[in-house]
Amino acid sequence: MVFLVSLIYHFAMSMHPPDFQDDRWRQSHLGRWLGDAMRRFDARVLQLMASNEGVPLALANLAAREQISAAHIHITRHLALPGSRLTELAQAAGMTKQAMGNLVNQCEAWGLVRREDDPLDARAKRVVFTETGLAWLQAFRAAVLQAEQEFRDAVGQDVATVVALGLEAYAH
Repeated sequence: MVFLVSLIYHFAMSMHPPDFQDDRWRQSHLGRWLGDAMRRFDARVLQLMASNEGVPLALANLAAREQISAAHIHITRHLALPGSRLTELAQAAGMTKQAMGNLVNQCEAWGLVRREDDPLDARAKRVVFTETGLAWLQAFRAAVLQAEQEFRDAVGQDVATVVALGLEAYAH
């Protein structure tokens, strides 16, 4: 079987050998632009949150010193208002349970979230926003709205609408 796969691969490559002399495609494909755009958007959201008066000073300082990263935004973005189990939160964010657990531990230490008993399963815990976390969530909402407006201002309303519709269709 391995021999057959190898033979097919070599035959295909001999018909269309890769051109590694010109690798500009690596910098200019849709996946790269989507990743760059998301990093830029999340960085702007964090910057706006750091200057939001509704964010507790300690959290604003952490955000301003880049101690809160886009990874921490996963909790803000995906934690359901009534709370979520760690496994649900990790799945929604596309992370491992262990990685999400580490983020939740940090956010719990910062006072954004707490763990409480799950009313549906005595063995499980739910992660829920604290009052500070809800203030953080409100600042997140304001920052997202402003960053989206800045995007519309940068590319124009028509392009922004097409991009939003295209991304929504592609994501679902």
